[in-house]
Order: sequence, then C-alpha cells, then structure tokens
Amino acid sequence: MASAPEDPVLERYFKGHKAAITSVNFSPSGKQLVTASWDTFLMLWNLKPQARAFRYVGHKDVVTSVQFSPLGNLLASASRDRTVRLWIPDKKGKSSEFKAHTAPVRSVDFSADGQFLVTASEDKSIKIWNMFRQRFLYSLYRHTHWVRCAKFSPDGRLIVSCSEDKTIKIWDTTNKQCVNNFSDSVGFANFVDFNPNGTCIASAGSDHTVRIWDIRVNKLLQHYQVHSCGVNCISFHPSGNYLITASSDGTLKILDLLEGRLIYTLQGHTGPAFTVSFSRSGEQFASGGADTQVLLWRTNFDELHCRDINKRNLKRLHFDSPPHLLDIYPRTPHTHERKIETVEINPKLEVHDLQISTPPVVDILSFDSTTLENIFPATEQTNGNRFRVKTIENSGRNLPDKGEDVCGYFLNPSVMSPECSPTTVKKKTDDLSDFPSESQRSIPLAVTDALEHIMEQLNVLTQTVSILEQRLTLTEDKLKDCLENQHKLFSVVQQKS
Repeated sequence: MASAPEDPVLERYFKGHKAAITSVNFSPSGKQLVTASWDTFLMLWNLKPQARAFRYVGHKDVVTSVQFSPLGNLLASASRDRTVRLWIPDKKGKSSEFKAHTAPVRSVDFSADGQFLVTASEDKSIKIWNMFRQRFLYSLYRHTHWVRCAKFSPDGRLIVSCSEDKTIKIWDTTNKQCVNNFSDSVGFANFVDFNPNGTCIASAGSDHTVRIWDIRVNKLLQHYQVHSCGVNCISFHPSGNYLITASSDGTLKILDLLEGRLIYTLQGHTGPAFTVSFSRSGEQFASGGADTQVLLWRTNFDELHCRDINKRNLKRLHFDSPPHLLDIYPRTPHTHERKIETVEINPKLEVHDLQISTPPVVDILSFDSTTLENIFPATEQTNGNRFRVKTIENSGRNLPDKGEDVCGYFLNPSVMSPECSPTTVKKKTDDLSDFPSESQRSIPLAVTDALEHIMEQLNVLTQTVSILEQRLTLTEDKLKDCLENQHKLFSVVQQKS
C-alpha cells in the first residue's frame, strides 16, 4: 500500500560503521545523532547536509549502548570491554573511563536532570553513578542472570530493569530497594523503558511480544504480538500515544497505544533491526541493525499536538506527586493480534530521490582516561593520568572476533524460531592505528608505563571490591532469611507451649 503524506517517510540513511548498529540516540536539539556499533566505535552524525561525521575510538570491544545527556554536553557509552565511558561530543572527543562492572556492560541511561547515570551489566548488577563527581555511588543486586537494560523514570525516583532471569524489576532510588517485580515464564525482555509521564513501562520481548504495564496498579494493560522474531528495542513517542519497535524480523512497527493497534510496518532494513529511537521532539526517528546502516525517518503523524502534550507532561513531572493521575491507556488488559488495517511502507519501492549520506569521517582516538574538567570545573582530579587525543583521517581498529554471531549477542537462540534466525555477520579487520611514538608523548615513557601499571592494579582492586560487595549482599540476604525462619520457629514453639 502506498504511503500517504501523513505517513512516516525515510529521509536519508548514513553509512560509516563497519558492523552491526547496536544503539542510536538523538541530541536534545535534534541536530545530531549518535550511534554505537559492533565495530567498537561511536559515530556522531550532523544532520545538516554535507557535514562531517566524527568517529570516537576508545572502547576495545563491542559498544552496546550510547546516550546523550539531557543538556547534550556529554555522551555516555557502554561496552563489552566492561567499561563505561563519558565523552565530550566535539572534535576533540575527550573521554573519561569508568570501571566497576566485572562483565560486559549492556546499557547506559541518564536521569532527566543529568545528575546520575545508571548502567546494567552481565555481572547481574545495576550500578548508579554520580555525574558531577564522576564516581560510583551504589549497586542494585536482585537479578539472578544477565541484566540487559536499566532506565530511570522521568522523575528519577524509580529505575526499571530487565534481565535474562525473565523478570522486570522496579527499584526505588531513595531506599535502593526492589519495590515491584514482573515475571514471564516464556521469554525475557531485551529492552524496557518508562512512558513519558512515568505511569507505565513497556518491554521488548525475546518471545516476539511487546507488553505494557501500569505500575500504579501492577496490571498488564496491553500485549502486542505483531513481530515474527524477538523484539530488540522500543521507543515511546514524546506524546506517549505511540510506540515504535525494532525486531530481528527486519521490520519496525509503530503501535497506536490509544486505539491499541498496529498502524505501520516499516521495511527499511536488510536483516535484523536492533535499535530505534524517537527524537526529543518526536518529529523524527532513527533505526539501526545488522546491515550496518543508520536510517533516518520523518514521523509526519501526530505532530500537531505533540508539543502541547510535552508541556503538560513537563508540568506534571515537576509539580505533581506520584502516582500521576493521567492515564492515557485503556484501563482493561487485552491482547492485540496482527491487524489487517495497517499500512506497510517499503521505502526501497517508493523512494527515488533518497539522500544517501556518506560524509567525510574524522577519527578521534582516546588513549587514556581523565576527568572531564571542562564539563565539571569544580570536581577534584581523582585520576592522575592525563588523557591524550590525536585526530587522524581514515584510521581503523580491530573489530570483534571474526565469525562471531552479531545477532546471538542480542537474542537467545533457544527462543528464536528457525525461520528468523539471523545470519552471521562477519567482521572485517582494518589496519590498526598505533599509539603515538615516544617522541610524540607529552610525558616520559617510563612514567607512562608506571601509571599504566598503577591503573591496572587499581582496576583489579575495583573488581575485587565489587565482588566482595556482591557477596556481602548475598550474605545479608541469607542472614535475613535465617532470621525470618528462626522467628517463625520461635512463634510455632510459643504456640505449642
């Protein structure tokens, strides 16, 4: 079916990554787009024509997640190299490296005020960081398997997380406790997020489903079964009326949450789609997948009322005490099957003058970590190492191990149907850009070696403390259980006597 003028339209697509796209995010202004990839790089795209793109080099393994800070002056990224990095999104690209997780980090998310960052990891933990002081604050332990995603609520009071233990948990950031738990016996959630007014959460399931819960009454409101493969990512339209999904079946789906139905199927990607995100205004959305392309779409629908709704949500965010009273969703739970009155859009068949963007790319290398003094001038320097940056043209780095299955990292093969098992994406290896020679160094080689050795020892110490913290938490839980059992036995003995 041909798309109408108010239907979504593919505007352009970007080429620059050499492996699957894992994460996309718009800047608050909507003028830039940042992407993360299996090729270990971040790329910052300027949406105006003919503008240069920047490739940020620093992570040593797959970059799994990236996000702009609310002010747009920072980027946070997570990687399988077990680190989280903060970047200044400019041509210098200074970065600061955080090491506390003991396994690959799967997601990053800023709080709405930009003061905190939450990270989720395969070490089964969720960690919260203070952005002003750039330091680790505390961990949340309750999941029993890899944590795939963690997100702040719009007011910052709650965190939602999903794990391969087939649970979705709600955490209170004030008392650092798990206050709610949603479980599923079929599959696990790959991605989870709050709606714009913070009253509901939505999950992207490995069992091909999308679910929406009202967290005030702990009720499943909507259950969509519109994909033929696992759902990898979701994004709410800023109005809260629409939800877009990305799936390993290669499609994007747009759901009308007020009417409770599928309204658009978008066929832009070749192979699995791993990530999708609306811009802050809702006027555009971007998607990425195994085909290494970043697609930029214009929304076209619901633009008239979006700004009014955003203002209303902003007022409620600052002045109303939770729970929020406005409920934009149907109050009764109901399952939504595939609808025949949907519009299918295949831009390859309809778009003839599509603007392809393969801009000149400037590589920005980060060799050491440092405190970002330009962003946090009042912060004490906690790391003696100074960071060096070198801008070069057309440099590369080693990609992830050859023959590694890209889709296998996002989906559990045991819950994928045979007909939609994604193909293995082979990673190519480019020439390695070496570190500066001794003559180019700003400090003597011996001092650099000594500092690197100290950093390695500190990393080991950090990991040890993290493990001890986890074991202490488990011990406290067991002790609490023992005390409860002892209390029950004491009560039974008293009753008998």
